[in-house]
Parts: sequence; structure tokens; C-alpha cells
Amino acid sequence: MNRMKFRIEAVPPFDFDLSCQIFSQGDPQFRSYQDERFRQALRLGNKLALLSVGSLGSVSKPNLSVELASNQKLARSDLKAAKALVSYLFTLDLDLKPFYRATKADPVMSALIRKLYGLKAPATATVFEALIDSIIEQQISLKAAHSMEIKMIKSFGDRLHLEGETYYAYPTPQKLSKAGMAEFRKCGLSSRKAEYIREISGSVSRGELDLEKFKSYPDTRRIIEELDRIRGVGAWTAELTAIRGMRRREVIAADDLGIRRSISHYYRNGRPVSSQQARRIAKPWGNFKGMAAFYLIMAEHLEVKI
Repeated sequence: MNRMKFRIEAVPPFDFDLSCQIFSQGDPQFRSYQDERFRQALRLGNKLALLSVGSLGSVSKPNLSVELASNQKLARSDLKAAKALVSYLFTLDLDLKPFYRATKADPVMSALIRKLYGLKAPATATVFEALIDSIIEQQISLKAAHSMEIKMIKSFGDRLHLEGETYYAYPTPQKLSKAGMAEFRKCGLSSRKAEYIREISGSVSRGELDLEKFKSYPDTRRIIEELDRIRGVGAWTAELTAIRGMRRREVIAADDLGIRRSISHYYRNGRPVSSQQARRIAKPWGNFKGMAAFYLIMAEHLEVKI
């Protein structure tokens, strides 16, 4: 087994433990946060490696310890790729202070920020992963969707065997494009969602659809519009993909039931909130609507009281 270790700093403030809480119930064979270490099986080019990340620093002086483990020989280029990937996954380059200043006049958000100071929203390793997960999560509970996602990952993801343990990397577009409908059904997916996933995977694997190119688009509205044209992708799915896979912090998926529930809890004393009302409440957050929505979701998840 080959190992590489390095350290990487983040733009403060950054609370690593708080930012990883979203993975605390994750599957340890794919991605999880246990014993103060984040672990995920990832691809570095054509190699599989287990990424393990822990915190050595503080919220004001964040410093992460990172270890890569693989059955394949790791080169200097893999180290460079891993550093870039860790920075992207945890948005280490993000300065939260402009977000905090922009929402200072909002008493609810200001109170949540004091409780969640240093929280950064994680991203997926690829836009493809964000898009496929968002399709799976359409119109079903997150608990059911996460169960389906893990089943799909373990059915189609490449395996990494290390020290008697098995880990799974997120399936490649090539693997999902060749999967049979019966195999998708065993994962709990509907025939319609299986069709969407297989078609999109095929387009990506054939080079007809370049999802990573969207990261370079300056106009988020154009991203949403172009994704919305893909069969099986509506506005909600496109917005979630932009948030998770491209770190577009100005986007809020106002049609999302979870976001509306969180807004309802903290801004309307539990009274139902429509998509239109959610957008109206989010308007003062300006270009940080997505960040504010993530703080609300995490506050509800952690049962933060204000």
C-alpha cells in the first residue's frame, strides 16, 4: 500500500468539525466523518485512493492533515491533484467574512452565524456526481434518496481494497451508461430516473455533454438554463447541481421542501412557506442566498436554537 501525507491551510474562519457534521451519518465504505476524520474513496486520474482528512488547527487558524492511501503507486502529480481536490471539496479558499457582513442586518441569520461560525458548505468532487444525486433526490425524502445513492455506488462504483476493508468510489459515467434497468431497479430507482441517469451518463461518456465546463461559466443563470434543457433535469435539479457541484453560493433552490421547512422554522414560527415566499425572504441575502440556505439547513439538522 502506498501512502502520502500533507498539510493544507484554509482561509479563516473555518470550523472543520462543524463543516463535516453533514457526513456524520455517512456510509464508511464511501464517505463519512467518524473519530474526527473525514474519509472518502476518490479518483485521482485513473487511480483510486482513500482520502482521510483531520484538523490540526483552530477555527481562526485552520490547518488540515491529509493522508492518501492507495494500492497503486502515488506520484507527485497525484499529490498536486489531491491538494486541489481537498481545497475544492471543503471550499477552503472561501472567505466567509463577506457573507457575514452581507447578512448582518438579518437578526435571524446573524444569530445562526454566531452559533455556526466557520461553517463552510462542502462540494462534490465532480458536477456529474452532483447532477446524478440531485436526480435521485427528486420528489422523495432525503433518507430514501441517500439509501438509493449508496446502493447505486456499491453496485456500480469501482472498489478499493485496503487493509482488509472495501471502499467504493462514485460510479463513472461509463459504468452507469452501461447499467441495465433491472440493476437500477435493485437500487430502488424508478424506471424514469434510471432512464435519465443512463442517458445523461451516456452523453457524458461519449463526450457529447461536458458538465465540468459549467464551472467556468460566469453567469449562473446560463448554467441553470442549459442544465434545464437536459431530459430529466428541471430548475430544482439544476439549482441543486449548481450549488453542490459548482459552489454557486448565490443560488437558492426555493422549491426544495427541506429549505422551505428550515425557512419556516426560523422565520415563520413553523407556518408553511411557499417557494415564492422563500425567495422573498432570501432576497436580502443577495449573492449569498445559497450559503444562507445551507446555514438554515445545518441549523435545523443540529437543532440550533436562537
